[in-house]
Amino acid sequence: MDVSHLLDSLNDAQRQAVAAPLAPALVLAGAGSGKTRVLVHRIAWLIQVEGVSPQGILSVTFTNKAAAEMRGRVEALLRIPSASLWIGTFHGLAHRLLRMHWREAALTQTFQILDSDDQTRIIKKVLKALDLDETRWVPREIQWFINAQKDEGLRPKHIKDDGDPTRRQLIKIYQAYEDACQRAQVVDFAELLLRAFEIWRDNPSLLAHYRNRFRHVLVDEFQDTNTIQYKWLSLLAGPDGMPFVVGDDDQSIYRWRGARVENLNQFRRDFPGTQLFRLEQNYRSTGTILKAANALIANNSGRMGKTLWTSGEDGEKVRIYAAFNERDEADFVINRIRDWSQRGGARREVAILYRSNAQSRVLEEALLNARIPYRVYGGLRFFERAEIKDALAYLRLMSSRTDDTSFERVVNLPTRGIGAKTLDTVRAHARANGTSLWAAAGASIRELPQKAAQSLNAFLSMIEKMQAETQSLELHEKVDHVVQASGLIEHFKKEKGERGEARIDNLAELVSAARGFTLEADSELSPLDSFLAHAVLESGEAQGDAWDDCVQMMTLHSAKGLEFPVVFMTGMEDGLFPHQRSIGELASLEEERRLCYVGATRAMRQLYLTYAEQRRLHGVDTFGQASRFIGELPAELLDEVRPRVQVSRPVYVGRKNLEEPTPTGMRMGSRVRHGKFGDGVVLNFEGNGPHARIQVNFERQGTKWLMLSYANLEVV
Repeated sequence: MDVSHLLDSLNDAQRQAVAAPLAPALVLAGAGSGKTRVLVHRIAWLIQVEGVSPQGILSVTFTNKAAAEMRGRVEALLRIPSASLWIGTFHGLAHRLLRMHWREAALTQTFQILDSDDQTRIIKKVLKALDLDETRWVPREIQWFINAQKDEGLRPKHIKDDGDPTRRQLIKIYQAYEDACQRAQVVDFAELLLRAFEIWRDNPSLLAHYRNRFRHVLVDEFQDTNTIQYKWLSLLAGPDGMPFVVGDDDQSIYRWRGARVENLNQFRRDFPGTQLFRLEQNYRSTGTILKAANALIANNSGRMGKTLWTSGEDGEKVRIYAAFNERDEADFVINRIRDWSQRGGARREVAILYRSNAQSRVLEEALLNARIPYRVYGGLRFFERAEIKDALAYLRLMSSRTDDTSFERVVNLPTRGIGAKTLDTVRAHARANGTSLWAAAGASIRELPQKAAQSLNAFLSMIEKMQAETQSLELHEKVDHVVQASGLIEHFKKEKGERGEARIDNLAELVSAARGFTLEADSELSPLDSFLAHAVLESGEAQGDAWDDCVQMMTLHSAKGLEFPVVFMTGMEDGLFPHQRSIGELASLEEERRLCYVGATRAMRQLYLTYAEQRRLHGVDTFGQASRFIGELPAELLDEVRPRVQVSRPVYVGRKNLEEPTPTGMRMGSRVRHGKFGDGVVLNFEGNGPHARIQVNFERQGTKWLMLSYANLEVV
């Protein structure tokens, strides 16, 4: 059989991995090194050369998209239908197994799968049955606890309370939740894997059957496996298995959701004699970008070690831009995108990456003002995020008591004991009398049970009180007060992990948006109503999905697996990236560095790193310094677009002629105020004497050149 076509398109390292002897193998695949190609060709090699039946191969990956791509490639290469192959995600394959062996799994044939919201609803019912207060036992926290235990392979009976009454109660809730799910014959996502593991562990004959069938287990993104996934795979492979796993310890960025980069080393211990292959030739990025990425990741300890290289050109240097503030940073990004477009580049080839979702607001605003279409990848635009809509609903209700949509959204958010029956009564009253829900709520209180009436009355009183307390406050102070007094901040603090923190960051960024909001000169609306209208209009802009050619915006975590000719990594400041909470712990700092490595290796041709000396984020002004990750890059690979020294250096060119019209202390980087355009930052001076001009980047009006002698600028 001629199998040359399986190897012809591969480089030497890929070829060695694909044609490896039948034994456990670990392929360390660097960014852009063709790992999917290796996996697909390995499957083809096993079938066409080693004579393995397609039904004897199990291939696991992490996303449905990756699984579909792999199936498509295998079909194209082998010209056989991929339906016979077990190629899928961990959850997808575990589900397939449970459907086939529902009896062994102690399930009915028609068992259902819970999504995250369904899981929360069951937990709420369990809490009610146990007579536990949701404000003390927060459903989202309990959900996080239960899923974390399952990801570790632990049932309630396996968990010790260590004498801690809180932990003892959590275990009791977990057990009650398990009982409720079993009665209803439903399984959550974490349960799929745990139960699939248990039916193999507890049924030796079934395990022997699958070990005999799936002698070849292939795993993609192995560095992202958690404890139960690793246990499941190890159990299936057994002592005589020949697992073929592909991963990259330098791209392990999901520790916060249970991924264990240690599984790469654990694999070599559990499968002695494992063959190790390194894929180091990169087909994505220029030599300069790869050298920078290699230098950065070399600062991490305990790596398995590899060095990316390319046979292509070195390309342009990595560009560093030190912005005065976040608006200057956004303007720089916009101008470079325009340059790219004018040179014939497509906007979809440009990605703007950021560490925190809250950073996107200023960038989105700049793109909208510049009329550059964009798409937020894997997320929502700022004003469309649920927590922002929650806060805006409170503000709208304060502004207009007849806003029924806002009333419905927040009357029981955070939960305050106003249930469905109470709301049904209020709605019926509103319909019967043709009034708003607000008016109906006040009028129907006497019809309600005492506890419900008290809760509803407390909500109405809170809105009235918030309005009275904020009557004379500035817009941003008003927004800040409402976000705090409504209980939203405390509510989202109870949501564990990065998701809850991101929501709180976004609410603080809403305060920043209000602080930076400028009322139009001829507006007849109040500042609050004008701001609320602005929020609606921004969220109502045509989504990027409707455009064929739009700039891609995303968090660094969302960027994994993608590639773009031009990449902007914004907010490169210590405390923002690396994140403040990660700086003090080595393992967390190294994960942040891996995240930076992932971001840098998304860039194919040009990489920009930007940071701001002053940044207003989460409602707070901070004065930052360049990220330590920038400091870890070799100087010869970098090009400072605007040398940092200029930020505070006086301007000497034509200084004598400028002295008369220039206010004392004004220099590049000075903050100035203009009667019409507001506050801004001095970017440049030009010319002499009465013709001298000054360039100022105004926060709301953008960059303008002004005649210095007429500008009447005041140094702030």
